[in-house]
Amino acid sequence: MGRRGGGKRGGFQSRGRGGWRTERPQRSDYEETVKSNQRFEDYYNQLGILQDAEKAEFWAALRRELPNSFRFTGSKGQAVPVQKLLKERYIPEITSIEYEGAKVEPPAPIPWFPNQLAWQMTTPKNVVRRFAPFKSFQQFLVSETSVGNISRQEIVSMLPPLLMDIEPGMTVLDLCAAPGSKSAQLIEMVHGGEEARIRKIVRDVKAKEGREVSPDGDIINEEIEEEKAYGDWSDQGRASGLLIANDVEWKRAHMLVHQMKRLNSPNLIVTNHDATMYPSIRLPSEPRPDGKSPQNKYLKFDRVLADVPCSGDGTSRKNANVWKDWTPSNALGLHSIQVRILVRALQMTKPGGRVIYSTCSLNPVENEAVVGSAIERCGGSSKVAIVDCKDQLPGLIRRPGLETWKVMDKEGSIYESWAQVQSSPGKLLEGMFPSSEPPPLNRCIRIYPHLQDTGGFFICVLEKRSPVPAKPEDESHRIEPKPSVIAAVDEIQNTATNGEDSLPKIEALDEIAPPQAFEEAGDVSAAARQNKENAPTEPVSSRKHDLDDEADAYMSAKRLKVRGDEGPPASRGEEDRQVHWPPPPGAQLDISRPEASDLPEPESQNGQSGSASQQPPASEYKVKRNSGQAPSEEPFKYLDPHHPELQTIYDFYQLSPNFPRDRFMVRNASGNPVKSIYYTSRLARDILTTNESTGFKFVHSGVKMFVKQDVQKEDACKWRIQTDGLPVVEAWVGEERVVRLSRKSTLKSLLVEMFPKVTGAGWRELGEIGERVRDIA
Repeated sequence: MGRRGGGKRGGFQSRGRGGWRTERPQRSDYEETVKSNQRFEDYYNQLGILQDAEKAEFWAALRRELPNSFRFTGSKGQAVPVQKLLKERYIPEITSIEYEGAKVEPPAPIPWFPNQLAWQMTTPKNVVRRFAPFKSFQQFLVSETSVGNISRQEIVSMLPPLLMDIEPGMTVLDLCAAPGSKSAQLIEMVHGGEEARIRKIVRDVKAKEGREVSPDGDIINEEIEEEKAYGDWSDQGRASGLLIANDVEWKRAHMLVHQMKRLNSPNLIVTNHDATMYPSIRLPSEPRPDGKSPQNKYLKFDRVLADVPCSGDGTSRKNANVWKDWTPSNALGLHSIQVRILVRALQMTKPGGRVIYSTCSLNPVENEAVVGSAIERCGGSSKVAIVDCKDQLPGLIRRPGLETWKVMDKEGSIYESWAQVQSSPGKLLEGMFPSSEPPPLNRCIRIYPHLQDTGGFFICVLEKRSPVPAKPEDESHRIEPKPSVIAAVDEIQNTATNGEDSLPKIEALDEIAPPQAFEEAGDVSAAARQNKENAPTEPVSSRKHDLDDEADAYMSAKRLKVRGDEGPPASRGEEDRQVHWPPPPGAQLDISRPEASDLPEPESQNGQSGSASQQPPASEYKVKRNSGQAPSEEPFKYLDPHHPELQTIYDFYQLSPNFPRDRFMVRNASGNPVKSIYYTSRLARDILTTNESTGFKFVHSGVKMFVKQDVQKEDACKWRIQTDGLPVVEAWVGEERVVRLSRKSTLKSLLVEMFPKVTGAGWRELGEIGERVRDIA
């Protein structure tokens, strides 16, 4: 979903046809902003979340600027050495500083984060600017962040991935992912232990072949022992899981790509869809023994993160606009969309899987009320249970979720129950209040700023126990005159169709917009249908999200008909299920051009796409801007493992036969390796190929493995290994293409001179590796 202005959270949205558009208010200087808002303070003081003795401390913490925090990223073998550098070089320098007669407090590890891989610094800015060791430390942070070894991330933002309990081989969905700090954590977990497993496999293979193996070090050796018992060895040690990261805004989705590309994962797919009606992902169908057409197979996720759009009042320590912009309408207007996202997340999760719901709001209307409403819509606690996480992350100071609360309407009146609202209908929704038979909401987690010097946060871990055919939203309590959009929806629902998809003329729709002529597109896939409806036809002006926008949000929920999931679960990450009902034939649709009326041939009954001749020309796939629309994306085309260009690469680099050869792809319509060759995981390949031409909006996948270069020698390979792909393929390159060094001085000279001369007598200047480089060249 679209996110908050001024960064990840804290802004407010307006409803466009394509989803939630983010308004970006002008960022105010934090120190200059008046941190006072009477309604904001009145509501939380009356809410009962705090003891009287701690209220002053709570508000004082909210008015202080947030401390800096960061975590070490990557595998254990990558993170621990960088952490060691911090501890042994920079911390001693900082602890030696005295300011105003006292020792300066150095950066410190966060007590509840595993292995001390997350730290925070509370030193005031005026002290940081004054002393040289802090300048050196800041340069260290910038340098390590640029290469992906450190991620600058808010402390509470690190919590949801840690509670997801991701195991090897799991499929994970981050529904509202941008800008990507949590997604980066998740992809690291998907690859957990992979480096050690690969080293173990390579070590065994090379030992059999009598080839040299570089030493691995103590950290990798320890990890190998751990992975022997619990690791994912199904794909020769490679991570077989997958992360799909999604955002509704095209620009934010690409910001997400920029954040994630530093991690160079072939197990990542980035998509661009509305989270409230995220399309189901088809998987390759298995042939049936009776010879009949195979049944469609759809992906079900082991873990889903729904870090939803919210009012962001827990971010007031970093977003000063919260103090001047906070109104109760911000939370009230987002409640319904949050419920829809959580329900959709539960629908896409396999039985036994987990959904983590989180916000950076402290408002129960966006938190406990959303969880309660979603569980009720999904059939109650027998279908969806709240997981008690009190024993996880020892050292984290938390408060239990609320079981009773009050609701403030947009005029500032406070209600304690739905019964009080019924005398003044139309202001609030019943689901915003505690229910008479609530689930154990005290198992939710609340983080308050004054407890451990953080931002405010809410987390709930849900476990799906059985299939959840979600009930439709109940609007029976709304007895006020309805907006024209809702009136149109009601007229549609109450109009008999006699079993047909078509409807007679809906009079209420003429009140919204005059009738327009259009060409019938026929049945298309659910993803394409969503794209067609959501594509903007004219610029949408930004405005603050108000409760009146609920009408548009209500309409968006009616666009996708979701059939209840039925039947036993399939293997991990997969389950036979028809999600969209009635089943669409899955015709092709140019997803970025809503005005296109000539649709290619639809899929046949066996699920195979139509004639290849229906593919648009290559020029149509180039990323280009169209008026009022997101740029179109280039396609993902997988190469035949026996392609001549790939064969050249195999031969030159002596690529091990143990390295997969059916996962290379290109990003152009012709499907030929012209400039770059990418590599993805097996599951990513299956998803991209099976959902091609269905309208699914894939933005990114794959690691750039090989790049074409100009070469002078006729017998030289035209393809060089790209830096992004080197960690993936390095262990499988033949010894004939490997240069080993053992001296730090040699490494330093190579770092200083990026392209040393090797022709003529130049190799003599390379010391220990000179002869080896000369022979290879």
